[in-house]
Amino acid sequence: MSIPRVFPSREARAEIPQALQRFRSEGALAEPVVFGAHRRPEAVVIPFELYTALLPAIEELRIAAAEQEHQGGLEVPPNDDTGR
Repeated sequence: MSIPRVFPSREARAEIPQALQRFRSEGALAEPVVFGAHRRPEAVVIPFELYTALLPAIEELRIAAAEQEHQGGLEVPPNDDTGR
């Protein structure tokens, strides 16, 4: 899937009513609204139906990031092969 058109913030604001119509008629399959400064993708507006379907994956990513951050702060001693 390719990234849809990236709107400048001002244009994205104007696109919201049309996006809501798409979201209502197409549900989770509707094309999102991607926007950001200088047409660089920085944020996205997606149908709520899609957001709720993604919540479990979002939670898993947050947990993984927290675990990684926590592990980064711990020093793991080297294995000395003594079996102790």
